[in-house]
Amino acid sequence: MRIEYHRTLIADRVRNEAFHRALAKTIVKGKSVVADIGAGTGLLGMMAAKLGAREVFLYEAAEVAGVAAAHLKANRAKGCHLIPCHSTEMQEPPQVDIVVSETLGNYALEEDIVETLNDAHARYLKPGGTVIPSRITQVVAPVIADRFAKELAVWNDVGFGLDLSVARTMSLNNAYVRTLKPADLLGGMANAKTWDTVDLTRQCKANRKGEASWKVDAATAVHGFATWWIADLIPGVTLSTAPGAPPTHWEQLYFPLLRPLEAKSGDVIGISLRSRSSIEGGTHLAWTATHTDRSGKQKDRQALDLDKGWIP
Repeated sequence: MRIEYHRTLIADRVRNEAFHRALAKTIVKGKSVVADIGAGTGLLGMMAAKLGAREVFLYEAAEVAGVAAAHLKANRAKGCHLIPCHSTEMQEPPQVDIVVSETLGNYALEEDIVETLNDAHARYLKPGGTVIPSRITQVVAPVIADRFAKELAVWNDVGFGLDLSVARTMSLNNAYVRTLKPADLLGGMANAKTWDTVDLTRQCKANRKGEASWKVDAATAVHGFATWWIADLIPGVTLSTAPGAPPTHWEQLYFPLLRPLEAKSGDVIGISLRSRSSIEGGTHLAWTATHTDRSGKQKDRQALDLDKGWIP
């Protein structure tokens, strides 16, 4: 991984300031022991040390651990110990009062934060200790703007009398990182709904599933669905990737459809989402959209799966 990715993290002041506030409210000067899991260039671990943590253990398995080591030396970071391995590989880890882990992706769970923090709960955290973040709320909304669908329809417009529909279908079985506006959504932000809540203060499942539905007030076409997340770092300190929230290096995810859902007033649009995430197996996402008329008759059902978007 090139250093440019880490520059985008350091440039994300919304992210950095939120984690700094959470650490400042949690660290007891001269007493707290902190584990920074997925330390990257060492920013959060060094923040914890500056805020008065007695000891900080920084876990980083990637090559960027060398950069973190140089940063610790350059900043004369006292009480900081860099451990160049994934936290799940550490044998008999030191016990800590606070675990902080900014292992969040555009899809919140794609960097295996659930599996990582399950392990941290079991082996790292002292009784009564604090996990940052403590909760992730995953949100979904129908997308009525057609510009994303038009972008993905390029396969239809190649011309020359050629049919590229096989590639088009594969292209639609993918989730896309995009920046959405509240106006792109059915009913704006007021109609966004929670499809999943992950409580990171206890052991929880890495496989997630949930659903949401909307009754349509007026005729409209739904071209896809957008998802984002809200992370409660500690009570009172949140970080959001929602459309309209202060921008971060994260964006929203756009889940396409094979064809628009052409809904009339009184119809119901629904979606179910499923994900599997693990350190060994990566992240797998699937989504099923439904359209039911006011009498309860199903007009359309579309099942898409990220695994179908791969070239075999």
